[in-house]
Amino acid sequence: MTPSRSELLRLLTGYHPGDEAEQRYRVEMLDLAAAAHDPFDRAQYEPGHFTASGFVVHPDGEQVLLVHHAKLGIWVQPGGHVDADDPSPFDAAVREVREETGIDHIRPVTRELFDIDVHVFGGSGDQPRHLHYDLRFTLIADDATLRSNAEVIAAGWFTLGDLAGLGVDESVRRPVGKVLGAGD
Repeated sequence: MTPSRSELLRLLTGYHPGDEAEQRYRVEMLDLAAAAHDPFDRAQYEPGHFTASGFVVHPDGEQVLLVHHAKLGIWVQPGGHVDADDPSPFDAAVREVREETGIDHIRPVTRELFDIDVHVFGGSGDQPRHLHYDLRFTLIADDATLRSNAEVIAAGWFTLGDLAGLGVDESVRRPVGKVLGAGD
């Protein structure tokens, strides 16, 4: 039950980019969604494939969940590949959040996109360098208790002011600003 191309196109056509970078990403994503045999195929490296992630807001509404990713060695939002048995990209994002952080009680702000990003995955093991076309969703945690796993070195709750000390790039700062109501 691979997520459908029609659902992917619906998400992307319904999304309203917040800046020029996101507008470019949206055009690239629509092109890939229309042209790729399977836009979610994690073995599609040229140019890449779609992923899904979740920006999870702490119950206090003042912090966002980030993970220190073991393979990447950087702080990012929880997320990853869309699996064939994920009913939708949204469901893939929720599954990835649960797997990487142990949070079970999360609820969507909406099942629609709130951010999009295209970024380079530098390669690892048998995976060459390629692009990740990331579909991003906003979730709210009902409980702030975290349990990490082997995919992450650490997980934690952070304010917008904490991000500079973590060394996160614009692909994380921009959506955290949106989620916490700070904008850009």
